[in-house]
Amino acid sequence: MEELTHRPVLLQECIQGLRIRPEGVYIDGTLGRAGHSREIAKRLNGGRLICIDRDQAALDAAQVRLADYMDRVTLVHDNFVNIPQVMDELGIQGADGVLLDLGVSSPQLDDPSRGFSYMHNAPLDMRMDQTQPLTAAQVVNEWPEQELSFILSRYGEERYARSIAAAIVRRREERPIEETLDLVEVIKSAMPAAALREKQHPAKRSFQAIRIAVNDELSACSQAVDAIIPRLNPGGRLCVITFHSLEDRLVKNGYQAQARGCICPPEFPVCVCGRTPAIKMTPKKPILPSAEEIKENPRARSAKLRIAEKV
Repeated sequence: MEELTHRPVLLQECIQGLRIRPEGVYIDGTLGRAGHSREIAKRLNGGRLICIDRDQAALDAAQVRLADYMDRVTLVHDNFVNIPQVMDELGIQGADGVLLDLGVSSPQLDDPSRGFSYMHNAPLDMRMDQTQPLTAAQVVNEWPEQELSFILSRYGEERYARSIAAAIVRRREERPIEETLDLVEVIKSAMPAAALREKQHPAKRSFQAIRIAVNDELSACSQAVDAIIPRLNPGGRLCVITFHSLEDRLVKNGYQAQARGCICPPEFPVCVCGRTPAIKMTPKKPILPSAEEIKENPRARSAKLRIAEKV
């Protein structure tokens, strides 16, 4: 049933954006439930698809979900920021298309035991790669108050970051905060009554911030754009789906930097830097999900797709 109900975000827009050639080389840097990968793989004939994910559970599940296409698929346990190294290890010089679907995947959200959800009780984990040492419990119970306040404000854009950080420190001095719903109660205790009545769950921003910190998501996002573009073949496309403004801003800025030509001071009569654009943005504005897709899949509501083409 999961196969029938899962809806990859902006699926048709991604497939169109990648402009898949049957004999091309493509990389899905965030495999997840393999919804995008399956649509790419079925269009290949002589081509190759590299599927990467930090979560071994996603790779294990892909053995079934991509069973009909494994003759053209390679599964790799790694972080998408390491795509150039993965390509080198596989002997791939250039890619014709790369897809990144950033943020936490549906299986991770839907599995309460992973600790991503503020709606179910579970150990504070939030690791996308469960082999990494840092967990949400360590962030919550060990990081200094000032650093907690910073990540809540910076990564979660939480208005009450200082109050929440102080409440976390007070509670952990009494006993460790080890489960998700314990953390939810601490967060709610630090917020005014008006904030608790807002439509958005009061813990949503804080959980996002802690998850980003645990998985170093923003650093990976900014590094990936700069690392991947040089490894695209001419005409190759990089498609990146983001789900919040912090990631989208990093992708947008990364694209704009790569799309710039001459960077000489304006007073120079002629160009001496010799810099030419590495990409063009197609289109320049992000692609958003349709109203129909949002109705069918509410998780798509905040998604934005940005596409860059190697020149």
